Amino acid sequence: MKRLIVNADDFGLTEKINQAIMVGHYRGLISSTSLLANGEAFASAVALSRQAPHLGVGVHLNLTEGKPVAPPSSISGLLNGEGLFARKPASLWQAMILGRVSTADIEKELRAQIEKVLAAGIVATHLDSHKHVHALPVLGRMGLRLARHYGIPAIRCVAERWSAMGYLLRRFPQAKATVFRQRTKSFALAALSLGWRRRLRRAGLACAEHFYGVTPTGFLDEELLREVLRRLPEGTSELMCHPGLVDQALKQTPTRLLEQREVEYQALTRPEIKLLVKDLGIELVNYGEL
Repeated sequence: MKRLIVNADDFGLTEKINQAIMVGHYRGLISSTSLLANGEAFASAVALSRQAPHLGVGVHLNLTEGKPVAPPSSISGLLNGEGLFARKPASLWQAMILGRVSTADIEKELRAQIEKVLAAGIVATHLDSHKHVHALPVLGRMGLRLARHYGIPAIRCVAERWSAMGYLLRRFPQAKATVFRQRTKSFALAALSLGWRRRLRRAGLACAEHFYGVTPTGFLDEELLREVLRRLPEGTSELMCHPGLVDQALKQTPTRLLEQREVEYQALTRPEIKLLVKDLGIELVNYGEL
């Protein structure tokens, strides 16, 4: 049996992203999404999710962009002079190693994010993270502990099965540097995730057996989506995606994905793609159904 979680990241970032995710759920392939507790459109995302009982909603833990949920004065080591998250994952890890960031502060912020989502009435199906920071060893263990504490049944494993690198290089030769950079990131995440699925099982937590989406970030269109679907192995897979509609609010965020979000949105909502899923015998599920 082939089961597929199509998870849209960044739910709650902007109103137009929320709109695209909901249309992608009702008309297309999106079966799951990840909610940013510190997103500017958080309240809207919560309200929309209440109208979609079959949409799985997880917590998109965020330590790299935007405002904190915990009181800024209580986690000042995580923030820049403007009171915002401003570290990339590598610099966050370096700051942790050098003792410039307290793991206690990180846990305080992650707890605040999870509790905000749960307090809004969301029954969280899983945890994942912005920029995959939960793949960092200390944060992975912390995420596992928090998932068990809050009764969240699953965590994303970011070890990519098929990177699509060769396919992407053939189709997008002008973007060779980006493809190689993202493939390198995929290798690093896979190395950090060695044994992760086994640790999750021992802790009584679920994850998808296969994962796609790091190397192809920014390149997911209808043709690539068809390729992923045709290659889907037996078992449960997750496809990470970033659909959205571009407006001024999105342009004001730090995201590099702008028009590409609309390309993904169009691909995920095409009736022909939904028919292909049916023809291939693929069942769309969310983390709550694992």
